[in-house]
Amino acid sequence: MKAPEEQRDQKLREIVNQDSWIIEGVYRGWIEPSFSVADKIIVLMPPLSVQEERIWMRYEERRSGAVPSKKRETLEGIKILLEWNKKYNLNSLPHFISNCIYTEKIITVDNNMDILGFF
Repeated sequence: MKAPEEQRDQKLREIVNQDSWIIEGVYRGWIEPSFSVADKIIVLMPPLSVQEERIWMRYEERRSGAVPSKKRETLEGIKILLEWNKKYNLNSLPHFISNCIYTEKIITVDNNMDILGFF
């Protein structure tokens, strides 16, 4: 269930006023105000094949009951998610990277271990 926009935006302001924070940014439209105060903007870009494998694995784990989930997984839902993910990775994310006004803060990595090198 999504929080009302006013509540969500207030929570974002509270978070970025702390000494340190990390925000996941796939929904970058509403977190964009955090970019101006961020020290770094890390863009994690694992290969699309890895992402798709993980999406399928999560689907199978939820469907089998190995991982509890309130979400009702369907093949149609996975198809939609895979299409969205591909478009996001091939179009939206590159567009963000090339048009972001904070390009000097952007660090692009392709796996989680590379991130540790920056801290």
